[in-house]
Amino acid sequence: MNYQFAYSVGFHPWEDAAADPAFVNRFCELMEREESGRTPPFGPALDLGTGSGVWGIQLARRGWQVTGIDNVAKALDRARERIRQAGVEMRLVEGDVTALRASGVGAGFRLVLDTGTFHDFDTDRQQAMGREIDALAAPDATVMLLVWPRRVRPLIRGATREEIEGAFPGWKITHVEASHFRLPKVLQMIMRPDEHWYRLCRQ
Repeated sequence: MNYQFAYSVGFHPWEDAAADPAFVNRFCELMEREESGRTPPFGPALDLGTGSGVWGIQLARRGWQVTGIDNVAKALDRARERIRQAGVEMRLVEGDVTALRASGVGAGFRLVLDTGTFHDFDTDRQQAMGREIDALAAPDATVMLLVWPRRVRPLIRGATREEIEGAFPGWKITHVEASHFRLPKVLQMIMRPDEHWYRLCRQ
């Protein structure tokens, strides 16, 4: 997926997931599990490939101190407007998710959220992203990856469990759960997302 081009022409259908009740309800359930037994503020959260900030804003509303990073300036412009309209605090950084330390996002993140960046990378970039997350995440951090399976399809590469484990050698996958996301019928047949959340914690 060429996200620079997609945002430049106004093509960002992934934002539609925010209007999908089944997907949103599952997202909220997963966040409630991470927040269980705690009171806000919940601590620093990093939203990787934040795009227009849809899910980072949701985290901020819930009581997380959110930093969003993306390398598409047009997407970050959309995010700034969304943040303004939502009336929440959320820091935005323009940078590369495979070079987080160089981007100056900070460190000590208790939650790292990726709603579709990792699964579009080749193996080298997946592993670079994993190393950067490992360096900046808190000892008790949780990583949440939204991943399509590896298949031949247009636009999205997908990733395997083995690729996730290879990119996060010091982490353990604790949960793999369906996101309940579905595309319109024709696109569902073409893209076959079969999307799942992978939850990782340090071993």
